[in-house]
Amino acid sequence: MSPAPPRPPGPETMVDVRGVAFAYGARAALEDVSFSARAGEFVGLLGPNGAGKSTLVRLVAGLAAPARGSVRLAGLDPAHASRRAVARVCALVPQEPRIAWPFTVREVVMMGRAPRQGLLALPTPFDRGAVQGALEACDLAHLADRRLDALSGGERRRVFFARALAQEPRVLLLDEPTAFLDLAHQVMVMRMAAVAARGGLCVVAVLHDLNLAAAACDRLVVLSRGRVVAEGAPSDVLTAQRVREVWDVPVWRGENGVTGAPVVLPAFDRER
Repeated sequence: MSPAPPRPPGPETMVDVRGVAFAYGARAALEDVSFSARAGEFVGLLGPNGAGKSTLVRLVAGLAAPARGSVRLAGLDPAHASRRAVARVCALVPQEPRIAWPFTVREVVMMGRAPRQGLLALPTPFDRGAVQGALEACDLAHLADRRLDALSGGERRRVFFARALAQEPRVLLLDEPTAFLDLAHQVMVMRMAAVAARGGLCVVAVLHDLNLAAAACDRLVVLSRGRVVAEGAPSDVLTAQRVREVWDVPVWRGENGVTGAPVVLPAFDRER
């Protein structure tokens, strides 16, 4: 009897956080936090305000170093690797992206190509194609020549998402990517993130909308007071009891009749 063929290796772990602690002065923001995310996976970070979600994303992006524990980004220590090396692996769409000068939409998205360009940063046909593809994916092609300061907050948010896509990262970090967006564009952004994950990217997003997270994410990590309190599939994580305990809000928990995803609604009594 011939031996069984070896199993193909599983998806590569792209984000690996182990026992991380971080503080702002005397105020602890994270304490003994561990989680990982793989290539081809869309992971949502959930939790109330001040739970440590954005701080965790900053550590993964290398914008700060943990006081204790370790962070690895595709094998790199992001806090100590060169910014160019990190940018070739990871793209971050921050919570409040800003650019001081009135660049056009196309120019801002082209900035995502910088880690892959030479010293003179002269765009190649490949760069221009990547930018055009990102503009079209984010419904921005018709705004390509508009100045960034002439756009609405939601439109600017989509510009920075497009810039991240143009960067061609292996890890996509999104800090509240649906903020300021109308419902149609919230769904569009979540769908693009899910499609990016199915295409092989590791996507990690800070999210506040529990129902969007449940509909789009493969796995959820819930933080409360700087600690991970739950991790797993949306249907396992988003129980009525857990939402009540973490967010201090009574809820009704059901299932989407079309997709089977969990649905969480506040049990709001207008008479009280």
